[in-house]
Amino acid sequence: MCGVVGLVGFSPVNLALYDALTVLQHRGQDAAGIITLDGDNFRQRKANGLVRDVFEQKHMRRLRGHIGIGHVRYPTAGSSSAAEAQPFYVNSPYGIALAHNGNLTNARELTKLCERVHRHVNTTSDSECLLNIFAWQLSQFDCARPGPQEIFAAVRGVNREIKGAYAVVALIIGAGLVAFRDPMGIRPLVLGSRVDEEGRREYMVASESVALDVAGFKLERDVRPGEAIFITKEGELFSDICAENVRLQPCIFEYVYFARPDSIMNGVSVYAARVRMGTKLARQIERDYKDLDIDVVIPIPETSCDIAVQIARILGKPYRQGFVKNRYIGRTFIMPGQKQRKKSVRNKLNPIPAEFAGKKVLLVDDSIVRGTTSEQIVDMAHEAGAKAVYFASAAPEIRYPNVYGIDMPTARELIAYGRDKDEICRQIHADALIYQTLDDLQDAVREENPELTDFETSVFSGQYITPGVDEAYFAYLDQQRSDDAKADKAWNEANEDLELYNI
Repeated sequence: MCGVVGLVGFSPVNLALYDALTVLQHRGQDAAGIITLDGDNFRQRKANGLVRDVFEQKHMRRLRGHIGIGHVRYPTAGSSSAAEAQPFYVNSPYGIALAHNGNLTNARELTKLCERVHRHVNTTSDSECLLNIFAWQLSQFDCARPGPQEIFAAVRGVNREIKGAYAVVALIIGAGLVAFRDPMGIRPLVLGSRVDEEGRREYMVASESVALDVAGFKLERDVRPGEAIFITKEGELFSDICAENVRLQPCIFEYVYFARPDSIMNGVSVYAARVRMGTKLARQIERDYKDLDIDVVIPIPETSCDIAVQIARILGKPYRQGFVKNRYIGRTFIMPGQKQRKKSVRNKLNPIPAEFAGKKVLLVDDSIVRGTTSEQIVDMAHEAGAKAVYFASAAPEIRYPNVYGIDMPTARELIAYGRDKDEICRQIHADALIYQTLDDLQDAVREENPELTDFETSVFSGQYITPGVDEAYFAYLDQQRSDDAKADKAWNEANEDLELYNI
C-alpha cells in the first residue's frame, strides 16, 4: 500500500507536496519521494524513511518548480531497498517520472515485454515496469510534445497490457501531469482544485481527500475507474475514459483500516462508514451474543476507536481508552518479520490496569490478519486483571492473500486460513470472538453511496476480480511475501549496501 499525490500550480509546489505526503504517511512509512518539474529539468529527492526525515531544508530548496508528484511507500513484496523508492524516472521519450499505488499481477510478463521492446528495468518494482510500458506506448507517437490525444492513447495501451490495481501520477517534460486509475477503481484517487490569488485554477490529485484539505484544495470528485486526466503545464485539464469494461469495485479494506477517518473516497466518508460498522457489530452482539455480560468496551487504537464508541453507545456500556499508544511505532501487521511484529506490539501499546481489573472486557479492533497482534493484546488484557476478554473484529475473517497492493501475507500465514472461528478464538486466547459479516461490512460502506454496488473483497471471499490470479501466481507470491523470503531479501539488500560502500 502506498500514497501518491500530484500538483499543477502557478507557484512553487514543493511545500504543498510535502504537506500532502505528511498526511498520507499512514499509507507508507518505508520510503518517500518528490519530483518537481523545473522548466525542462526534473528535481528529485527520495530515500528510505518517514517524510519528515527524508526531506531536509536543503532538499526542499532544490525542489523547484510549479508542477510535481510525490509518493510514500510500503513495500508490498517486502523489499525495502532505497533503489525502489518512488517516483521512478526514465529519460525517453521526453523525460517521464511516475509514482504508483497498487500492485500489478502480471509483473513478470511485463518485465519480459519491456525486454522485447528494449526498455530496461533496473529494479524488481512493478511500478518501474509500469513506467516503462507507459514510456513505450508514448514513444510510438512522432511529436515534439504529446497532447491529450497522444497521452490518452498511451494510457489505453497501458491498460491493455497491465493487470491488477493501480492509481498513477506521472510527469512528462514539456507537457504536464497525467493521472489514471485502473478499470475497477480498486485503488483510490481523488481530484481537487483551488483558485490562486490571481484567479487561476490549480489542480491536485491524491490517494485521499485529506491531502487536498491540508493544501487548501477543494475535493471535486474521484478519478473514475479507467479514467485518465491530463493537466497541461499551463493548467488546462482534459479527461477521458481509457479502458474497456470499466466498473467501480473499490477495495473495501481501505474503509476498514487504511484510509484516514477524515478522508472521503468514492463518495463515502471513511469516518461515517466506520461508525456504521460499529452499528452493525453492536446489532449482531445484541442478537447473537446476549449471554456475554460485558462491563466495558475498549478499542485497540486507533482505527477502531470510532467503531468501538458506536458499539458502546448502542449496547449501553461504558467506553474506555484502556490502552495507551506509542505514536512513534509504525503499523504492525505490515512490518517485515514475525519477531519484529511481536516486539512492536509490546512497544506500541500499554494497558491501563484500572480499566481491566475484575472486568469482562469487549476489545474492538478493525481486523485480525496474522493474529500476532490480537493474541498479544488479549494476553495483555488478561495480565492487567481482566475477568474475561471478548474480541470483536470490524472485518470478517481474512482467509486469502491480497494481490492488489496490500502486504497481506501468503494464506498459510493468515490466522483464519484453515481455521474456524472457535479455533481462531482459542488461538488468540479470547473468551469469545465476534466477526463482522461481509454483507454487513459492505452495507456499512455503501449506505452513503448507493452507486457502490460491488467491492473488491478478495481477502474475505477469495474472489479476485482481475484475470490471471491463479495457483501459479500464488506460488510466486509465496516466494516473494513469506517471512522467510523477506528475511532473505533483507539480508541480500544489507550485503549489497555493504558492498556499495566497501564496508
